[in-house]
Formats: sequence, structure tokens, C-alpha cells
Amino acid sequence: MTDTLSPVPSQADAATPAWQDVACSPAERVDALLAAMTLREKVAQLYGVWVGASNDGGGVAPYQHDMEDALDLDALLPHGLGQLTRPFGSGPVDAAVGVVSLVRSQRRIVSAGRFGIPALAHEECLAGFTAWGATAYPVPLAWGATFNPGLVQEMSGRIGASMRSVGVHQGLAPVLDVVRDARWGRVEETIGEDPTLVGTIATAYVRGLESAGIVATLKHFIGYSASKAGRNLAPVSIGRREFNDVLVPPFEMAVREGGVRSVMHAYTDIDGVPTAADPTLLTGLLRDTWGFTGTVVADYFGIAFLKTLHSIAETWGDAAAQALRAGVDVELPTVKTFAEPLLAEIEAGRLSSDYIDRAARRVLLQKLDLGLLDADWSALPAGWTDLDLADVEAVRGRVDLDPAASRSVARRIAEQSVVLLTNDGLLPVAPASAAAGVRIAVVGPNADDALNLLGCYSFPGHVGTLHPEVPIGIEIRTVLEAIRLEYPAATVTYSPGVTVDGTDETGIAVAVHAAADADLVIVVLGDRPGLFGRGTSGEGCDAESLELPGRQWPLLDAVLAAGTPVVTVLVAGRPYFLHDAPDRAAAVLQSFFPGEEGAGALAGVISGRVNPSGRLPVSVPNRAGGQPGGYLAAPLGSRNEVSNLDPTARFPFGHGLGYSDFEWTDASIGAASIGTDAATTVTLTVTNVGARAGADVVQLYLHDPVASVVRPVNRLIGYARVELDPGASAQVEFAVHADLAAFTGRAGDRIVEPGALELRLGRSSASFAATLALRLTGPVRIVDHTRVLVAAATVAPR
Repeated sequence: MTDTLSPVPSQADAATPAWQDVACSPAERVDALLAAMTLREKVAQLYGVWVGASNDGGGVAPYQHDMEDALDLDALLPHGLGQLTRPFGSGPVDAAVGVVSLVRSQRRIVSAGRFGIPALAHEECLAGFTAWGATAYPVPLAWGATFNPGLVQEMSGRIGASMRSVGVHQGLAPVLDVVRDARWGRVEETIGEDPTLVGTIATAYVRGLESAGIVATLKHFIGYSASKAGRNLAPVSIGRREFNDVLVPPFEMAVREGGVRSVMHAYTDIDGVPTAADPTLLTGLLRDTWGFTGTVVADYFGIAFLKTLHSIAETWGDAAAQALRAGVDVELPTVKTFAEPLLAEIEAGRLSSDYIDRAARRVLLQKLDLGLLDADWSALPAGWTDLDLADVEAVRGRVDLDPAASRSVARRIAEQSVVLLTNDGLLPVAPASAAAGVRIAVVGPNADDALNLLGCYSFPGHVGTLHPEVPIGIEIRTVLEAIRLEYPAATVTYSPGVTVDGTDETGIAVAVHAAADADLVIVVLGDRPGLFGRGTSGEGCDAESLELPGRQWPLLDAVLAAGTPVVTVLVAGRPYFLHDAPDRAAAVLQSFFPGEEGAGALAGVISGRVNPSGRLPVSVPNRAGGQPGGYLAAPLGSRNEVSNLDPTARFPFGHGLGYSDFEWTDASIGAASIGTDAATTVTLTVTNVGARAGADVVQLYLHDPVASVVRPVNRLIGYARVELDPGASAQVEFAVHADLAAFTGRAGDRIVEPGALELRLGRSSASFAATLALRLTGPVRIVDHTRVLVAAATVAPR
């Protein structure tokens, strides 16, 4: 195909080009640039390259090496380049050295093309900036356990600032998938099993990242977590109500209220249609209905998967054309289908070049928004000069991606995310009571393993395991080390007993002997994070059942039988069946990969230095099988007389204990009868009647006794985290709009029906302190995406 170059005036012989003229509107600038670009140059803005990826067979993405082709950058770059994939997150690179490398790459890109347009650099940032030496925060499931959007926003603001400081523009987070089957390996990456919790926490994350100037990316749009049998990338077969009422709302909230600028399509197909080739999702719902104006990026190799995995495309060009028509703007992580195969489709007349213009306009508008089209753009991060680039070794260690302030936020999230499931009164065990001579036996495979505190998308877990010769890059204490620091006068012994997922039980006897000889036993069990079968939790690490991996239950069973009081600690990426341990253990703590400060948080909860306030973002099952579970069940999903399987959770969504007692009084409703287009209020007084400061989480659930379609028995519509000193009180007020009773009706519209409702103030999804009657009056009302999505809460001291 002939690609004629249009001459571009230089600064020496012409005025500033219109596309660099800040006096013009963004649309005018981009239109001027598009008018001057060739088709090949436009296409070049629609893909990235992954030049830093490992080539040793390890891989950090599914099918990475199956999809890689040799890249001739000298041939590619004169046309331009849309994105650089993970310049920091593909290998253990010192951050300052990475800055030098990225600056040099950007300058090469700028000098090679006619227009001097830099590439947009993206990175993973799910549980922190996925770069060597960066803060490893708790995983998203732990964020959900905090029920604290403000703290999550503070965290993501710090993540964004660290990324921005080294020249990164886009972060591939957060994950808004709602857990539908806890066996799915990526449960740790989700925020929980409830759409209101997921939506509010994820939107807070988006706000923080975007406030730092980083383009947040919602993933995975939509339906990934509903894969059959909890298998990664498995087909999704769900009804439109589950899709509309459970999976869609978190994305609606983040698009509408978060200011997000990018969305990533999911790998999966829904009822036979891959999302990467579904215009009803990527264009109809996302853009035409919700008004999203940012970019849609491919999940890694997702466009090629239309040919290789989904078998709906015969050629690479066909796959590219289907994705582009559907609304995918950028191929990631590297060019496979959006270059020559896509151009061949246009040359053959099978695809209109208008689709290229559409995607290129979105990409260039985003680059303009980031300042990448400005005449004074610099490849250097703020505070850097060209002198810093002269000697790579001289700048090594200059950038601190794990400062004390970030570690402090990581510690606060870890502390607030620990869920105390049971406590017979043993906890807390104050260090003063564990004086000299007191013997503490620490047992279990996760007690002395720092990496098992981190999620699979932390840098040490995601990439670092491929480079065992390189130090971990950040300071992480193990639980064993933290216990020894917490109880300096006690005698602390350690016995792993078993490995996380091994079959050898010979160490159990040693652990039981240590337990029998101790005054207190702390058993630390759970998961090993990993990728594609290299762990027990993480992407591609799906579980057959919710039995603890390996021989961990035989270990716990034997230690419980030793007769010494046992504190059971779960450090995991999903909930597990605990057999009768909750009845036999003195206490049970649940932690979801709590990050680099997680060990100290767990030790602090055991000692009482930290008053636990976490609440379960996912239900803990009462059996290993019988999945999928979750609290959002219809009446037939509850225990009944027509099945021998009882699906009741051992610990329900929202459950969690603490060391303070809170009294709830004066529950009231503002107006007990409102129209289907009106609102009311629910108020409650919370008083800390305990002896120490603590936090309680007030959860507001909606129950619809009679509806035209089957509804969940309970559904969270709002919550408030209330922090109080001893003796202090606060009034919690929820703004409850009739919109919150909306659901997808029989005709497919989202409707609000008149009739009786119950508003339930709960300490969990199965424990209610007050139930308030509400009646909706008037006609059935159709609502859209502008409806109220959450019962906003205010907390005022009394």
C-alpha cells in the first residue's frame, strides 16, 4: 500500500503547528494533527511495544512467548508509537536507572517520527506500582475488608505520585470484577463479592490515581469473574439480570464518578461473544450510554485471542478489524494485529479507515491531555536534568519508591483489613502478659515467608520470582519476625509443619511437639501467590475446592488437638473452609495478602496494639465444595428442605469482631412512605461502650419481600466506618433514594417498583440490629445509568 508523507513545517520556517498551538481547543489540535498524518502513522498510535519483557521463557503474562514476534524498532519508530509497555515492571531495574532508560527511549521515539510524539508509558499498579523497590501494599481484597474508601484513595494517590515521578502515564488498575466463585484464582485482585463495596472502593482508587495525573484503567470490562467453575478465561454464561445488576454497577460508578480515562476489555466471552469483539459493550454501553470519552485498551494479547482462543477470527487482520469495530483503541502489550494485518484489511476494502481515525483521535486526545503533544514537553521527570543522564550508575538509588509515608499508608490499610473472625476472650495477649519464660510456638508454612504476604501482582511475586538472584528490593518482616518483636521477653520457637501445597506430613509431629510444649500457639496458614499454576492464588491459580491447600488442615487439626490455646491466622488470597477450627481455636484471624507491613499488623492485632476493625469482603464457606457461594443469593439459594447441601456461610459477608463494644440505638427512618422517584433518610446512633478506641462498620441492606422478578434476600446499599473513642457517640445518616431498589425487570429495563421494602441495619449480611419498613408508592419507574447508586453516609459526632 502506498503511504505518501505530507510535509510538516519546521519551527524554523513556519509558525507553531496547529496541533501544538495551546490557543486552539483540544479537538482542533488533534484534528489538525490527524489531517497531517498518514494512515500508517495513525495506526502506529494504536499499539504498544514490549521491549523490556523477559525472553528466558519465564513470562509475566499469559501466552507471552507464543505471541511475541521479532520487532524491528528502526522500521517501526519512524511511523510513531502509541505506548511503551512496562518499562519498569518487566524486570528488576533500579528506579533511577529505569528513568534514564525511559528518557532515552522516549527521545529515540520522538526523534524518529515526523511529529515528535512521545509514547505513553503504562505499568501495572494493582497492589502498588509493580516496579522493583516500590511499596507493596495489601491486595484489593484487603482494601475491601477496610470498608474505608478514603484510605484507599490516599493509597492510590501515593501509588500514582510514585509512577508519575519516574515518567509513567497510565496504570492498569483497578479491578472491578465482582467475586462470583471463590475458587477463581484472581479473587485476591478483586475487592469483594458485593457490587456496592466494589464500586465505592474502586471509584476511590480511581480518584486517587487520576488526581496524581495517572490514567487509571478499569478492568476487566465486563464479566471476567463469572467464568464457569472459577477457571481463568473460561466461558461466561450468565443472565442479563446478573450481568446488569451485579457485574455492571461498579463500572458505572467508576466511569460516572471517578473520572477514569481508560478501560480494559475482558478476556472472556459472554454467551459466545468475546468482549474484545462486542460493540454492544465497548461502544453501545460504555460510550453511547455512559458517555465515556477515554481509551479502550486490550488486555494483553486479547485481540490475538480472538483468533487463537475464541476462534471467531480467521486471520490476524480479521481479529484486528473485529476489535477495532467493537471499540478497542489500543493493542497491548505489543504489536501483533494492529500493524500490517490491520492495514491489509483496509487495503482490501474490508475495513473503513474511519475506524482508524476514530481510535487515533481518542489516543491523541489522551496524549494531549497528558501534555505529550505540547511543544515544550520534556522526557525528563520533574526535578531531573540532562546531567542526571550522563552516568547511569551515578543516579542509581536516587529515586525512593518506598518512602516512609507510603509504608505508613500500607501499614494502616493492613491493620484495618485484618478480620477477627472468632475470639473466645484470649485475645488480645498483651506483651506485658508474655513476660520472660512464656513460650510462644509459631507454626505453619506462612509464618516465616515474606513473599507470601504479597499478592501475585506485587513486583516480588509477579516478576521477582523469575529473578531469584536479585534481592527483593523492599524491607518485609515475616510474621515470625514480627511476633518476636512484639513479644521481646517471650521465648518464641518456630516449626513450619508443612509447606503451603506440598504433600509431606512428616513435619507435623515436630510442630505438634512444639505446640504441646508452649503456652500459646500461633498457626499461620494460607496461600502462596503466583501466576499460571506457580502458586495457590493468583492469575491462573484456580482452586478445585475451598479446602486449605496441601496438608495445612491436617497440620491445624493436629496442633489444635495438642491442648495449647491456638490463634489461627489465615494469610490468603481467597476464603477457605476451616472445618471445626473456629470452634476449637481460641481465635481466628483472616488476612488477605496484607503487603509489606502485614506481619506487623497481624502481630499488633494479636497483642492488642491494633484494635481489629476489618470486615469480610467475601463470605467464608461452611464446606469445601458446593461453590459458587456468596451472600447475594435469592431465597432458593438459602438452606431449605429440598437439598441436603446447606450453602449457609460459616462467616457471612460483612462479619468482623473487635476489642471494643459498640451499641446501636435510635434507629429511625425519615419518611416511611415515598414515591418511586423520591428519597428518605435512615439514621442510627453508634456509641463505643468499650474501654478502648475502635472502629465499627454500619452496613445498610435492602430487602425486597415481593418483586416481579426474583431478587437477592439482602443487598448492601450503603455503609459507614465509624471511629470512636471510649464513651463517644456518633450519628450515622444514610440518604436512601428509591433508585436503590432498582433492578432489571422482565422487559429488560431497569425499574423501580412500588411496594413494601425493608431497610436493614446490619453488622453483617446475616446479623441485623434494626429493620425499618419503607413503602414505595406511585407508578413503576424506568431508570438509567444516572440513577443513584449508593446510599451516601454522613457521620457526625454527638
